[in-house]
Amino acid sequence: MRKFTIAIIAAATSLIPFALGAQEPGALDVEWQGKKPCENLYEDDQIRILRCTLPPGAKHVRHRHPANFVYTLSGGKLEVTDATGTQLAEAVTDAAALSPPIAWHEGTNIGDTTVRYVVVEMKYRKQ
Repeated sequence: MRKFTIAIIAAATSLIPFALGAQEPGALDVEWQGKKPCENLYEDDQIRILRCTLPPGAKHVRHRHPANFVYTLSGGKLEVTDATGTQLAEAVTDAAALSPPIAWHEGTNIGDTTVRYVVVEMKYRKQ
C-alpha cells in the first residue's frame, strides 16, 4: 500500500507545473528534427542576442520570448500559431519590429527560401 501511495503522490506532483500554467520553453531550448533553430550569439545581464534559421519546411516548435527586437536577415513565408490561432505571414528581408513578451508561439517555414532572424531579447524592465 505504501508503494502505491508514493506512486500516486509522485504522479500528482509531476503534473503540478502543468496545472499551474508552467511557462513554455525559451527559443533556445527547443529542437526540431534534432536541430536547434536558434543559436546564442551574445548574452549579458540585460540582453540576449539570437540568430534563428529556418530552412524551407523547418519548424520552430512552441516556445516563448520576453520582450524583444527582431531583425529579418532573409525573409520568406511562414505559418505562425499562437493563442489567437494560425496565420500566414510574410517575413520581409531587412524589416525590423519590436515585440512585447510572447507567452508562446510556433512558426513553420512554408516557403522555398531560408528565413533568418536576429532576435534581441530583453532581460530587464524599463524603469
